[in-house]
Amino acid sequence: MKTRRTWRWAAIPMLVATMAAWSNASADEVPLVTGEHWARSSEQVKKAYLVGMANVMLVERAYQAANAPPDAQSIIPRAVRGLKGQSLDSVRETLDRWYAAHPDRLQRPVIETLWFEMIVPGVNRNP
Repeated sequence: MKTRRTWRWAAIPMLVATMAAWSNASADEVPLVTGEHWARSSEQVKKAYLVGMANVMLVERAYQAANAPPDAQSIIPRAVRGLKGQSLDSVRETLDRWYAAHPDRLQRPVIETLWFEMIVPGVNRNP
């Protein structure tokens, strides 16, 4: 129960930052977060982004609870398996290292880097 409260409190800065950044943007103007954004962001903003991604997955899982699709038709089970054993800080640090090692790939979306550099290899380790 304490963990859920911690996640809720951690999500508040993410929501405030998102609302401030995109308060005047329409849906088609919301930027895809890239390595450039990631590299310029503070540790807190990076954590807020990751908490937001985790919340999206939790909402999707809850929404599908009554009629969950097979694992092969949802990214959620793969993401959970792929990130097994990871913490918020370890994911952030891995993304930091990846973008530092690949300065020529800063245009790559963070979600793509997370998927192909962490989740897919994690799924292969934790089938």
